[in-house]
Amino acid sequence: MKLFAATLSSLSVFATHAFSPIGVTTTTRPIIATSTALGGTMDAYDAQMKAMAAAAASGGGAATSAAAVPVAAVPVADRPDNFKSSPRWRKKTKQLATLGPASSSFEMIEKLFLAGADVFRLNFSHGEHAQKKELLDIIRQVEAKYDHPIAILGDLQGPKLRVGQFENPDGELLQAGQTFRLDLDETPGTNQRVLLPHPEIIEASEVGHVLLIDDGKVKFEVIGTGPGYLDCNVVVPGMIKDRKGVNTPDSILEISCLTPKDRIDLEYMLGIGVDWIALSFVQRPEDIVEIKRLIMEYDPQNVCPPHVMAKIEKPSCFVGDSLEKIVELCDGIMVARGDLGVECAPEDVPILQKTIIDECRAQGKPSVVATQMMESMIESPTPTRAEASDAATALYDGADAVMLSAESAAGMYPEESVLMQQRIINRVEGDPHYSTYLQNNRPKITDGSSASAIILAARSVARHIGAKCRLHASLQMIPFITRSSIRSSQFSAFSQASRASPWEAGRPVRRP
Repeated sequence: MKLFAATLSSLSVFATHAFSPIGVTTTTRPIIATSTALGGTMDAYDAQMKAMAAAAASGGGAATSAAAVPVAAVPVADRPDNFKSSPRWRKKTKQLATLGPASSSFEMIEKLFLAGADVFRLNFSHGEHAQKKELLDIIRQVEAKYDHPIAILGDLQGPKLRVGQFENPDGELLQAGQTFRLDLDETPGTNQRVLLPHPEIIEASEVGHVLLIDDGKVKFEVIGTGPGYLDCNVVVPGMIKDRKGVNTPDSILEISCLTPKDRIDLEYMLGIGVDWIALSFVQRPEDIVEIKRLIMEYDPQNVCPPHVMAKIEKPSCFVGDSLEKIVELCDGIMVARGDLGVECAPEDVPILQKTIIDECRAQGKPSVVATQMMESMIESPTPTRAEASDAATALYDGADAVMLSAESAAGMYPEESVLMQQRIINRVEGDPHYSTYLQNNRPKITDGSSASAIILAARSVARHIGAKCRLHASLQMIPFITRSSIRSSQFSAFSQASRASPWEAGRPVRRP
């Protein structure tokens, strides 16, 4: 069973759907029983989902914008009485949906929620702060209307490493085998050189290191270094234009993963109350320590600060025991296959995905698989069969959640992409192979603690008697349970019960 409920700010973002804490106010709410009845055919299933979404949208006509309607103005009575009879509530794996121009209205966000979205991602690489606050307010309205927790993840942009500008506004075409220099000279670039305004790249690069330009469309190999410059051989030729990105797969850069913009965005996120913060460009464990320190410095009295999700997108994360330490320090991991796929060989990415998920399972930390899950659905109402297989494979690997980016943010079919992902989740979770794979690959607990032994025993009992849920209490829960003024949805667990890890026994989980 997977736990990845939705709103949190003190443990992990997700919890069992049957034990989900809720609330946008300071009071706790009763748990709503969920139906586990199977749906009919896929056509009937889709029709049911769309009918409920349409009914919900028509029932909440007054709540069309966050600016005009406060959370309290969305009455719970407006929701359909049977809205939890849908197969959407049967799944355990959680879904993250990125919000953007295609999904910024109350009606669309509500449809995405009813289609399966458990967590909404606010991408701070684009848009203004006021827009993010408006989206957050709408999400809280939907959360209040359906009396069900919804987590909000704020995604920091991270450093953007780029070349400078060229004399030719159309850029320069580089030939294979030619020598090209990257330097600190601010003079506009030519066919022989261009500005690289990042001295840390020049300092970290060595002969033989690879540099990738424009997501790998042009590939350089460093053949010479000097004070303030790199001489490179063009391995993969192509057009290089103004301000194109630079990836450094062989180098660990001595820079913070938090830019001045990120620090401003981080402070704003903390001010508006996001539940999770995704940290980009993580290279080493120290990056997690840095952002957690900033979060605590912002409000040392906050007993439920937002959690940190590390985005694994650099090869340096796999050097030595870095991955193990990063997973240990953060609260969740995102397999960011976009940049990871640029800086690593394509054939390595599936192996790295499994490695990351396995480490998360071993340590009892949630894992999210992201990037190009349903890429073709940006312009098509159905995914390719390869995309459907890719999403299913992530579940069989043991991922706790899957994420949509442009599909839900800027695509033509945001609702359909979330619904399709939900259909795949329910189909996989209903497959006998699914539980078999997870059980066969369940991490073994070797710490020898009494807590681990108790958890294993409780799990065995629950499986034999067919228990619907388990509640683990410890003395650590007492200080949290007594703080009734804290928003209950900020304490949710997001993990797989099938792991039966010590993490399940020793971490406080707020329950209503």
